[in-house]
Amino acid sequence: MRLTTKGRYAVTAMLDLALHTDRGPVSLADISARQGISLSYLEQLFARLRQCNLVQSVRGPGGGYRLSGNTADISVAQVVDAVSESLDATRCEGKGNCHEGEVCLTHHLWESLSDQIHQFLSSISLADLVARGDIQAVRERQDSRLQQGIKPENHIALSEIL
Repeated sequence: MRLTTKGRYAVTAMLDLALHTDRGPVSLADISARQGISLSYLEQLFARLRQCNLVQSVRGPGGGYRLSGNTADISVAQVVDAVSESLDATRCEGKGNCHEGEVCLTHHLWESLSDQIHQFLSSISLADLVARGDIQAVRERQDSRLQQGIKPENHIALSEIL
């Protein structure tokens, strides 16, 4: 079981937004430039995040996105759930038809693992991540390199340390 690109990018983009929210609305172009995520992909992710009331769009000059709530109130699990990302470790996607149409021997084990992962991600807020020194160091490096005109593919993205 692994978290797919959609979930990783959504968490990375939301963390980038949380890290830069003090500057006002953050444009998807800025997130794209810092994180090396395509703008069209971010637009798809943010449409889902907006539908789940995790972000608000701000129109007009200087517009972009801002968090709908406090960073302490938004968990990593909420972000992953918003982009319809499954954290299911079962082979049957939780349906219980893994062995000839019925529950297999290890179904409940993998189902419990899925629950534990979701609980773990529910216990981590964006505020928790923003407070981490390693994440702040990556932010400073990304901001500095972007100001120097160094493209994202030449530096470590936040998704690589999460």
